[in-house]
Amino acid sequence: MELAQVRLLVSDFGACYRFYADVLGLKPQAGSEQGPYEKFSPAGGGAGIALQDRAMMAEVLGELGESATGHRSLVVLRVDDLDSYCEEVTGRGGVLVHGPAPMTDRMRVAHLKDPEDNIVELQEWLLLRG
Repeated sequence: MELAQVRLLVSDFGACYRFYADVLGLKPQAGSEQGPYEKFSPAGGGAGIALQDRAMMAEVLGELGESATGHRSLVVLRVDDLDSYCEEVTGRGGVLVHGPAPMTDRMRVAHLKDPEDNIVELQEWLLLRG
């Protein structure tokens, strides 16, 4: 398992994009200033910081109303075998709130929450970036 990123769930995507790119000087991966997702990398490498539209994440989790404005961040962990890891996690008392399911053609994801209601995303990459 590897820490892939810390993702911030935001309401004003453009303003947050400009802050991380222009103010902090982090390098955007795709240049998607309009969102709904962008990953930023520090100059020295390592795990990045990503922005995602908060309402989009609430939709993925099947949550409506208050949850669309409530979640602020999530931790992303990359695993080699999503199905096996989800079995391990649920066997140790974790409760999946979404998935395992395809997120894009490149990855499958599952989501669970910690005791404080923070979201943890488990990712299995199917295709490496080209």
